[in-house]
Amino acid sequence: MLVAKQAAALDVLSGGRLRLGVGIGWNPVEYEALGETSRIGAASEEQVEVMRKLWTQELVTFQGQWHTITDAGLNPLPVHDPFRFWFGGGDDRALRRLARLGDGWFPCWHRTIIAELRSRRFKNYAREAGRDPSRIGIEGRITFGQGSAEGWIKDIDA
Repeated sequence: MLVAKQAAALDVLSGGRLRLGVGIGWNPVEYEALGETSRIGAASEEQVEVMRKLWTQELVTFQGQWHTITDAGLNPLPVHDPFRFWFGGGDDRALRRLARLGDGWFPCWHRTIIAELRSRRFKNYAREAGRDPSRIGIEGRITFGQGSAEGWIKDIDA
């Protein structure tokens, strides 16, 4: 509820330009500290569903595996209808989640060959989910600080 309300307020303040990035992290120590070692991905999927309902309906009643909401609503509602979710990640679970639920992808390219493989997998998963991969945005990032300028240019081109 708090993230949904904060994002809705930011969306209104930005005139509908907010893209909400969704990521579950990569560090097992973080999951352990939260007591959420195996279900964090599935819980995040339910959270996306809950937030979409909160952003598009005046009142929401929801009973899920991890969330219960009774007659709750946000004011103001976001400018977007529907709101846009952008996902991070690159393993198969993250790519399948993105293909089913995402409006965009924030990949981090580490090496060109990995980027090509993940992009191909993402597009296949999107088609399997009945979606056109070209309708899902991609805003790639590369990691600086390691390697050479030549390698960075290759990653940017990819």
